[in-house]
Amino acid sequence: MNKIAERDPNDIDQHSPGSKLDAYKTKPDLVLGGFSRALNAVAQVGTYGAKKYTPSGWRVVPDGIERYSDAMMRHYLAERAGKDICEEKDPESGFLHAAHLAWNALARLELILQEMEG
Repeated sequence: MNKIAERDPNDIDQHSPGSKLDAYKTKPDLVLGGFSRALNAVAQVGTYGAKKYTPSGWRVVPDGIERYSDAMMRHYLAERAGKDICEEKDPESGFLHAAHLAWNALARLELILQEMEG
C-alpha cells in the first residue's frame, strides 16, 4: 500500500503556525454525525442485547461470524416480509429490524477485522 504524504488541507507549511497535517486522515464525524439517528438505534439494540445476555459477550460467541451473518439475514428477511404484513419492528425487542440488521453487520465486521489481525 502506498503511503500518502501528510499535508495541511490549506497547504500551510507544517512548521508554520496553524498547520495541522490531517488532509488525508479519516473523518469519523462523517459517520458519527451523519448517521447519528441510525447509530443511536443500533446502540439501543446493543444495550438491549447487553441486558438480555452480557455486555460484550457477543465477542466470544463460537462461530460468531457465521451466526451474526445468519442473524443479520434473518432480520433482513423479516423486514422484507414485513412489507406485506407491516412488521418493521422485531416483535421481541420492539426495535426496527433494520437496527438489528445493522448491529449484526457491525458485530460481524468487527469479528472479521479481528480475525484478519490475527
